[in-house]
Amino acid sequence: MLNHPPVTLPAQPTPAAALAGGHAVGVSNDEFRAAMSRLAAGVVLVTAQEPPLDPDDPTAPRGEDVGMTATAFVSVSLDPPLVLVSLREGSRMDDLLAEQPLWAVSVLSESQRHIAGRFSMKGRISDRLLFEDIAYARGEASGALLVGGALATLECRTEQRVPAGDHTLVVGRVLTARVPSADGGPLTYFRGRYRQLDH
Repeated sequence: MLNHPPVTLPAQPTPAAALAGGHAVGVSNDEFRAAMSRLAAGVVLVTAQEPPLDPDDPTAPRGEDVGMTATAFVSVSLDPPLVLVSLREGSRMDDLLAEQPLWAVSVLSESQRHIAGRFSMKGRISDRLLFEDIAYARGEASGALLVGGALATLECRTEQRVPAGDHTLVVGRVLTARVPSADGGPLTYFRGRYRQLDH
């Protein structure tokens, strides 16, 4: 009988090894971002109001209104009515919704691209100035601003916060849902740009 040296096969990456450093082997940030940019998404404005400086004093000044453009927003459940929004960890909205359970969502129309753009800018001016020339109403259930001319508006109360990588998934129970405007199509985000659907 001949003795052959043992054959050494290349090691197969284990799931743990494949995820070392936060990414599967061979998947870079740019590759992942490029692949996901091919998924068209609706565009919403998430809004919330900072709690008053003194919650026990009804005459205390109200907190500032805050807004954030989001494309990672989905329906989760019909019964009970739940939605989910993904927020960058440590962002102003993430910090605010960690202490303020009430928030709102305005589904933006194709004519509201300027609103999406201004609330997604980095290093922007105060949100009070950003809201200055936008028509809005204050939600009765949430106290958050609802954008005039939006295709739909929802007011929500946080049910669950789930850490997920560099984001926080916020699941909210829908308290009100309205369809104030039937005109126009949705604003979408595709391949890194705001777009409108071809009619």
